[in-house]
Amino acid sequence: MKICVGLSGGVDSSVAALLLKQQGYDVFAMFMQNWHDADATLHGDCEWEEDRFVAEMVARKIGIPFYFVDLSKEYRQRVVDYMFDEYSKGRTPNPDVLCNREIKFDAFMKAAERLGADMVATGHYCRKEETVDENGNKVYRILAGTDPNKDQSYFLCQLTQEQLSKALFPIGDIIKPEVRRLAAEADLPSAEKKDSQGICFVGKVDLPTFLQQKLKPSEGDVVEVYDAFYSDNAQYGEIVGILDRILAEGTDANMITSYVSEDKATVPSAANSYDPDKIALLSDEELQALASPLSYDSLQFETETYRSGKKHVKKTRYKENPYGKIIGKHDGAQFYTIGQRKGLNIGGHADSVFVISTDTDRNIIYVGEGHKHKGLSRSCLRIEPSEIHWIREDLRMKVGEIRRYRVRIRYRQPLQNAWVICRESGLYMIFDEPQRGMTAGQFAVWYNTGDDEMLGSGVISK
Repeated sequence: MKICVGLSGGVDSSVAALLLKQQGYDVFAMFMQNWHDADATLHGDCEWEEDRFVAEMVARKIGIPFYFVDLSKEYRQRVVDYMFDEYSKGRTPNPDVLCNREIKFDAFMKAAERLGADMVATGHYCRKEETVDENGNKVYRILAGTDPNKDQSYFLCQLTQEQLSKALFPIGDIIKPEVRRLAAEADLPSAEKKDSQGICFVGKVDLPTFLQQKLKPSEGDVVEVYDAFYSDNAQYGEIVGILDRILAEGTDANMITSYVSEDKATVPSAANSYDPDKIALLSDEELQALASPLSYDSLQFETETYRSGKKHVKKTRYKENPYGKIIGKHDGAQFYTIGQRKGLNIGGHADSVFVISTDTDRNIIYVGEGHKHKGLSRSCLRIEPSEIHWIREDLRMKVGEIRRYRVRIRYRQPLQNAWVICRESGLYMIFDEPQRGMTAGQFAVWYNTGDDEMLGSGVISK
């Protein structure tokens, strides 16, 4: 069997190549260039050139052929342009997930096949297993990596059975320290190389600067939302009412997620206990209401004139509003994401200030003070029918079905318990514990409750 290893210059793919070579496979390495523009990176240099140099030295050390392929055109069209489009709509995409689906296991895989490869191996921390479905057909499973601190299955959540049939993950059952040890033992040039950070194959970037290549800055208001807004808001009251109705008897809905405090300690919140029989009775309209983010359009600010100083100069100011206040300016709502607290340049608060909503049409960002701010937490999300992707097609849910899965809505997030409901209008997920910073454009990924198998994924609709 001839195997192509996607050699990035990092220690993980280096050890993947080393292990395959030691196991007697016919191995060759290929390095892909996906980015040309050094102006976008924080370092302002061509990081890929250094990575290629290290990758070539690793291949020479292991004793395998080394090839180079330029996929920058495909990467820009299929990943970067998608990023710009999503950010322009006020959504937050995940380029690493797209890079794996569109580049590593598609464009790169095709290039490897042209060189005679039967399989493509990468340095991802995840595991692949082969099984059969109820009809006796061969099925491939993706399982979380053995190292819980490095599990990267999330980034592979959009792969298909066809892509998996040609994929190998040689280090998925090894923990990171052992990978480092194997690299050092073999004297690989990448043994001490730091893990890469930033956007896949672009490098560490200042995101607003990167996005400003196509998205123009535009000054808008920063609006702080007070707690009183939620007490009197009909939409928030409707959500609380629906959640209360589907709870197990004798409990009230907790609307605030747990969080990590400033001293890194986890501050837990009570998990809700929902009744699946009551969930089944919800209409599509009620599920849509649960999954819809709060609208802050009703938060309007009127101006008034007043006279100031000894000369009674006529000035204009905003009237006091019990629900919120305009507290600053920003340079474009499309440059901010839900849950963000850095880069706001807002002072005068005792606690951290977070972005709780963005309105790209009116160019407004809404913020709230404190980890327990009601605007940070949501209990339900929706995935549109066209965005639902099952890795295990044989386990696809039927309309009307309700299942118990473990879900994560961002990389490295601990798996969260949720009820998953399949309707004609989409896939809905109601979490036991409210989720912090739920963001449209990100991928929600679901896993089996009984093991580490990742079953499917989908884009959070809004």
